[in-house]
Amino acid sequence: MMRQARTRIQIATRGKGFTDLGPQIAAWVAGQGIRDGLLTVFCRHTSASLIIQENADPDVLRDLEAFFLRLVREDPALYRHRDEGPDDMPAHIRAALTNASLSIPVEAGRPGLGTWQGVFLFEHRDAPHRRDIALHLIGE
Repeated sequence: MMRQARTRIQIATRGKGFTDLGPQIAAWVAGQGIRDGLLTVFCRHTSASLIIQENADPDVLRDLEAFFLRLVREDPALYRHRDEGPDDMPAHIRAALTNASLSIPVEAGRPGLGTWQGVFLFEHRDAPHRRDIALHLIGE
């Protein structure tokens, strides 16, 4: 019989960069009693996003962050929308280029990620923020 579970987790960021959500997500999934199904992870913000990326070598995340800083410049002269500072519109653009939600298979009561994969919140703003992440699991 199909079952569903949902929750929200609050993530405190330290400003730009990555926060590993994997351990929190895995612990929550394990506690739901659903062996096989599909997990949706949804970021409820427009200036932060989600990615699945390598979790072994931290240089991968550092290189990704540096790439996004080069790709989307924080030059106020480039943007009309500056209501919350010079990093505001660049943060929205970075979020648009990445993911607001992820779908992850659940196998044997665990997220079915690959050996080197991790789930990360990608904070695009300079200042620390509290980010709200919705988790929804369906399966049996």
